[in-house]
Amino acid sequence: MTRPGEWTDVRLIHALEEVVERELNRHLAVAKDWMPHEYVPWSDGRNFDGPLGGEPWDLSQSKVTDVGRTALVVNLLTEDNLPSYHREIANIFGQNGAWGTWVHRWTAEEGRHGIVLRDYLLTTRAVDPVELENFRMSHMSEGYDSDNSHSMLHSVAYVAFQELATRISHRNTGRESGDPVCDRLLARIATDENLHMVFYRNLLRAAFELAPDQTMCAVRDVVTRFRMPGHGIPGFERAAARMALGGIYNLRIHHDEVIQPVLRYLKVLEVPGLGPEGLKAQDELGLFMDGLDAEARTFDERMAARAARLAARGQKIVP
Repeated sequence: MTRPGEWTDVRLIHALEEVVERELNRHLAVAKDWMPHEYVPWSDGRNFDGPLGGEPWDLSQSKVTDVGRTALVVNLLTEDNLPSYHREIANIFGQNGAWGTWVHRWTAEEGRHGIVLRDYLLTTRAVDPVELENFRMSHMSEGYDSDNSHSMLHSVAYVAFQELATRISHRNTGRESGDPVCDRLLARIATDENLHMVFYRNLLRAAFELAPDQTMCAVRDVVTRFRMPGHGIPGFERAAARMALGGIYNLRIHHDEVIQPVLRYLKVLEVPGLGPEGLKAQDELGLFMDGLDAEARTFDERMAARAARLAARGQKIVP
């Protein structure tokens, strides 16, 4: 039930239409179109075994590091669920006016990421193609339902953080991949993700101006319950652990490079004029961030101890 003075999703979508149009125009002015095929080393490709009688895949054919291979599979499978993501935001934001234009533009841009990642992985034989396809079928057959679809504000808050998290994951995967071609490709994808983050972050700022208490509650909910959209991927927990050890995405990165920058930019913990519910959410968010930082410190200490143990044994640090 909507409380007196509370903004409904319909009212918010209408009130933010002008902001969406402005941000859409800004995005189109700065975004640069790029061609996925230009980032794939096609000359490395050859037939696989099967109907064409090519060479079976073998781990020795892969140029990328072990942690890079794990992260690339997770990143691609996350991108593969684009149809479900499109359904989610189209249902919440609508398909008319500036909102609809943005929904379709965002989907078109995100579509490039899955295309170029799969082409790169198969052409360079970076991953087992059979395992990759089996994972894709399993993951997409499950679909995707957002943990944060309680309201339009929850959705805007979630994507503001999630787009930045995805950018960081792609960028770090490229750096850790061991392949300069992969690094360049993922840097290009990360640029898109950053522009998407800016769009949603600016929209979230406008929402704070319209409905500060509701927006604060949504941000608290999203931050304290945050999960990446690929959490339903088969074997995700194990893959996430390897990515954490490999420095691609872990608690310290999540706190320092994803959650904290957005909160700081929007001055979320300093928003004035809140009512009782907004103040409660703001306090709970601050306490959560303190706890998250403490957890990250514990993770850092464990990583340092692990590195010291391996160094004492003369072993390399391998995620």
